[in-house]
Amino acid sequence: MTDIQIYAVRTTANREEQVVDFLAGNVKKKKLEVFSIIRPHGMRSYIFIETTSLSEAEQAIFDVPYARGVLPQPVPYEEIEHMVETVKKEVNIQKGDIAEIISGPFKREKAKITKFDKDKEEVVVELLEAAVPIPITLKMDALKVIRREEDEEEE
Repeated sequence: MTDIQIYAVRTTANREEQVVDFLAGNVKKKKLEVFSIIRPHGMRSYIFIETTSLSEAEQAIFDVPYARGVLPQPVPYEEIEHMVETVKKEVNIQKGDIAEIISGPFKREKAKITKFDKDKEEVVVELLEAAVPIPITLKMDALKVIRREEDEEEE
């Protein structure tokens, strides 16, 4: 087996997520030797793919919308190690928790958590002060839990 290398793929800015989705489909369809696709949080216009060769990387992005090319030299893992989170953060969110939204258009609003998806790191909340409860989907890092149902029962 050939050495596994990491290649940087140039993308259109703010289209990294779509490139990852198209790339994943391409890799499955063509049965390519791509072992992982990395989209570092906060980095724009680049994603990384772990594969056996430059030609595999180029085949993977062939006809992928918003993919602009593969940089010819492999990227040493040490250069991107700080961008790759190897451990999932332990999430302390439960259905029924009261949280304060800390970013976005509903900043400083209080909301009740009605559903959460650990894999997607998303929560569905309903604003407490809203006249009609409308479910809003947010990223988990967009809110902080301020009160828990079980805390109230203990007091």
